[in-house]
Amino acid sequence: MTAHYHAVVWIDHHQARVLHFNPEEAEERTVHPPHQPRHLHAKAGSASGTHLRGEDSYYREVAEALASAKEVLITGPSSAKRELLEYLKKHRPQLLAHVDAVETVDKVSDADLIAAARRHFKASDRMKPQLG
Repeated sequence: MTAHYHAVVWIDHHQARVLHFNPEEAEERTVHPPHQPRHLHAKAGSASGTHLRGEDSYYREVAEALASAKEVLITGPSSAKRELLEYLKKHRPQLLAHVDAVETVDKVSDADLIAAARRHFKASDRMKPQLG
């Protein structure tokens, strides 16, 4: 995979779509957990009263897919975003420092996800101090 400065990940408990991109192109890697969840939770939670969590090996593989990015946007519809952040805090704090934002986003196409991420970073980059 070519090294790009920015990356966006759309993650839930079934898959993570990691896209590294620049203004002209994007490359995708899809990561799946080793054991696909059958049903993550009901309205009141699981039978034990808690929501099921993703496996550390899943978040490790997502972190590895994001490792070369200098700025990362984490998106998705569920608690998997928070679980990825917790994994990064505990196991990959150097990568956590590259997380620019976390946003709730329903399932979208890769093209729509890239367009939203490009808009996000364009606005975000304007807010950062300029060297020179």
